[in-house]
Amino acid sequence: MEAEAAKLIGAGLAAIALAGAGVGIGTIFGNYLAGALRNPAAAQSQFPNLLLGFALAEATGLFGLVVALIILFVF
Repeated sequence: MEAEAAKLIGAGLAAIALAGAGVGIGTIFGNYLAGALRNPAAAQSQFPNLLLGFALAEATGLFGLVVALIILFVF
């Protein structure tokens, strides 16, 4: 296998993290919405947890994107 082909395959595999981040963010917001509709009084106290989960899931996707870009343009 040529190095250029391996580089493109590696970048594609690293970009899979973006799909995982999308699924994670959807799960986080979906569960928050379901909980908020069941118990609206507790929704405000769970909002910081929502933001923390969103930030961590998004950071995972961004790390995957950075690794894919590094593979493409640095190596």
